[in-house]
Amino acid sequence: MHTIFIDGSAGTTGLRIYERLEQREDLTLLRLPEDKRKDPSARAEALNRADAAFLCLPDDAAREAVALTTSADVILIDTSTAHRTLPDWAYGFPELGAGFQNKIVNSKRIAVPGCHASGFIALARPLIEAGLLAKNTPLSSFSLTGYSGGGKKMIADYEAAERSVLLDAPRVYGITQQHKHLKEMQAFTGLDCPPVFLPTVGDFYAGMEVSVPLHASALAAGKTWEDVKAVYAALYGGPVVAYKENADEAGFLAANRFAGRDSMEISVQGNEERFVLVARYDNLGKGASGAAVECMNLALGMEPTTGLQL
Repeated sequence: MHTIFIDGSAGTTGLRIYERLEQREDLTLLRLPEDKRKDPSARAEALNRADAAFLCLPDDAAREAVALTTSADVILIDTSTAHRTLPDWAYGFPELGAGFQNKIVNSKRIAVPGCHASGFIALARPLIEAGLLAKNTPLSSFSLTGYSGGGKKMIADYEAAERSVLLDAPRVYGITQQHKHLKEMQAFTGLDCPPVFLPTVGDFYAGMEVSVPLHASALAAGKTWEDVKAVYAALYGGPVVAYKENADEAGFLAANRFAGRDSMEISVQGNEERFVLVARYDNLGKGASGAAVECMNLALGMEPTTGLQL
């Protein structure tokens, strides 16, 4: 029986992790009283008692939690941006290859990927590794997400009885090209420069659709979109991340197709001259809480899909 603590269990990501774990008979969950939830000494005691602890906190608070953890045996799984590109932290996307999975299995420090970054890296990294795209290729990416990714305040804004008419239409954000996920999007693809990135929030609760458009001329000499498909089919065989042919719904691709699930679908849409790489998943699933639980399972020596909704 493993003991688990969720530091920041009142937030959207923490609550979803708790929902996934509370039904499991192989885990014991530590919970702090409401009046002790932000107390450093109470948090420190729980962090150091746990076999694994999830940090569902803002960046500075996540760094504080790491400093409070003095036991060398505790596995910390951080869902914030604070540690994602640090070399001594495992990047929590095991489907990217054996090296990623092995580091998660053998690490006490695991950083959960950002929601937008998960889709972009899943699409771009394999093509760069396979030599189909050069590292100096200028890429762009469009990402459509449900409003739950914005946390409690954004959820309240969208679900208010009286709300701004501006929330009725999709809204582009990160327009200064300084989005916090760009650092890891570049670091874990190996690109020379980050992509031009256009995240957009829509009037639906959960789901995410990340796309990367490409002209065939961007591929290495002699390579085609069939080679792109072959790379994905070889790498992503499921059960969590899977490549799928003909993934559209009668010519449409709904961003909420995987809402409530912890899996990710990879597809290639278009034609041999111009095509779009697409990753669809739940921003709170494989984009956050589901990915965190998968990492915990691996680090504790369990079947990685235990407790996931696939």
